[in-house]
Amino acid sequence: MESDAWPPLPALVVSASERRALEQLVKRPSTPQQLVLRAKIILLASAGESQGQIARELGIGEPMSRCWRRRWQELQTSELPVAERLADAPCPGAPATFTLEQITQLYALACAPPEQYGRPISHWTPRELADELVKQGVVERISGRHVGRLLAAAKLKPHRSRYWLHPPPTRTLPPKSKTSARSTNKRLSGPNVGR
Repeated sequence: MESDAWPPLPALVVSASERRALEQLVKRPSTPQQLVLRAKIILLASAGESQGQIARELGIGEPMSRCWRRRWQELQTSELPVAERLADAPCPGAPATFTLEQITQLYALACAPPEQYGRPISHWTPRELADELVKQGVVERISGRHVGRLLAAAKLKPHRSRYWLHPPPTRTLPPKSKTSARSTNKRLSGPNVGR
């Protein structure tokens, strides 16, 4: 509820083009309903209605009305389109647990033969990779499941084939192999590396 101790807020300033964009969002049947509600909040606030009136009219709480009024004022000077100003704010999520360097070391390990590290196995499994990363001191702890997710994100499948981090040098290869290595080098240095 709005307290009498607080003076009424002035009407929001909405330009004619912003008003048209807001009204189009409200009228368009394909607009998500959360955006429609937010657009209505801004339109009513620009008409001079109080937080309490807006909340009662739209069946929402005053904190929501206040939040979107404040967000509109904060983003008013930005060049963002109206629909983007009404979108949810990005959520940062939890901080990354592993550094890029640690993940790169995981990839390097996955590309190397397990025998090189004294493992009596023919190919790496996520659990074996996790154990080896901890043994080498790359990370304090990591689960096999997380290793599997990181490998899947990089599209690495050490259990299915052999990889190398750097293609073999092309100058010592026979002519036919040079062509093959050159095309491999082009593929590996293209825009989709790491995807």
